Amino acid sequence: MNLLPSGICFYLSVAICWLTAEVDASWWYMGTLGSQVMCDNIPGLVNKQRQLCRQHPKVMQAIGAGMKDWISECQHQFRNHRWNCNTTARDHNLFGRLLLRSSREVAFMYAISSAGVVYTLARACSQGELDSCSCDPTKKGSSRDAKGSFDWGGCSDHVEHAMRFSQGFVDAKEKKERDARALMNLHNNRAGRKAVKRFMTLECKCHGVSGSCSVRTCWLAMADFRRTGDHLRKRYNGAVQVAVNQYGTGFTAAHTQFKRPSKNDLVYLEDSPDYCIRDHESGSVGTGGRLCNRTSRGVDGCEVMCCGRGYDTSRVSRTTKCECKFHWCCAVHCRDCHQQVDVHTCKGQT
Repeated sequence: MNLLPSGICFYLSVAICWLTAEVDASWWYMGTLGSQVMCDNIPGLVNKQRQLCRQHPKVMQAIGAGMKDWISECQHQFRNHRWNCNTTARDHNLFGRLLLRSSREVAFMYAISSAGVVYTLARACSQGELDSCSCDPTKKGSSRDAKGSFDWGGCSDHVEHAMRFSQGFVDAKEKKERDARALMNLHNNRAGRKAVKRFMTLECKCHGVSGSCSVRTCWLAMADFRRTGDHLRKRYNGAVQVAVNQYGTGFTAAHTQFKRPSKNDLVYLEDSPDYCIRDHESGSVGTGGRLCNRTSRGVDGCEVMCCGRGYDTSRVSRTTKCECKFHWCCAVHCRDCHQQVDVHTCKGQT
């Protein structure tokens, strides 16, 4: 339950925003500002971003509303890891000082956020929520695939439009600065956008006698955002540490044994902290109090998650539905079963 009026929350958000230093990816803060005047209240936006923000208020509202989706996906992908894509409501840039480091985790955040903008805008266009776009107008007439000919119909997600707008808005600050960190952000932003397009699928509906599929109507649709998240998580695992080339225009691998990054790879400049302990400088919140799996030997296991500090065990009661039976017609009746389970949490630093 929200105990503060929305107006108070807005002005508190703006006050926090102005009292903090200039930030990376300032547009991320749009998720906390629900007003049309937000364009002028977010420090760090460059002129092109402010201009697009004022020209397309409904698009900005959609981007702000969609932020919860890519943040949720980030937290899902890293739910069992020391760094779990945690956000802090007290910080102007959602992820605290972590963004000051050009690490592998920051590379993932830029990629997943850029992908999130594309996905959110394309979906909003297809659902008729925006005046500036709709379904993909190029998908008309007839075409062919491996199964034969088909007619374009339905509503194809206009991903190309979403990618163009995302590139123009999200990349504007980095294109102005063009230092090593800006080149890293631009590369990862593009990898995120390409990931959404990668999983476009052709969906069809059959027409004909007894479903013979003699005529097909098809459209291009985005896959569930989880597919994009899974793909970028794999790219995170294989991310390439890079250095800027001598011309300052691109990257070379930081180590000779590493491959040169492709356009689909995630790239980073600095090693990550171990995220074991709370450290203000690196933005690490530590793993003290995190849940761990006592029997696992993986990254979610207590030995790895707790960084060798040990863990505390407590017994808690959980209620689950059990002995469910179907009753004709049409209900399922279950019992509430109570179970005592052991919960393991990492010890804090001493």
